[in-house]
Amino acid sequence: MVPEITDYEVRRELIRAGKVKGIARLNELGHLLGLISSGGPVLREAAELWARARLDGYPTAADKALDADVILAATAVLITREGREVVIATGNVGHLARFTDARLWKEID
Repeated sequence: MVPEITDYEVRRELIRAGKVKGIARLNELGHLLGLISSGGPVLREAAELWARARLDGYPTAADKALDADVILAATAVLITREGREVVIATGNVGHLARFTDARLWKEID
């Protein structure tokens, strides 16, 4: 599935760059895989992860940043708690793997 926060991050750059085909492909991906909400419970979990990371001395973004990585990680954490397996496909394993299973997208079968 595609977390809404991830769709947002990719979509904003596609729009800025005028990548109409890319936007269409992103829409298709969302329809094919489905979107996962990044609201309510996810944001509360993200706040916990964000604060814990800073208290432990491992921030994943500037203090004033939205920190989409933590929102994405919170999404995965909540899904994992439901008993489902989650692997985040990313190019930024370092930040995300602190919270959940994250792997380079090129290395996932």
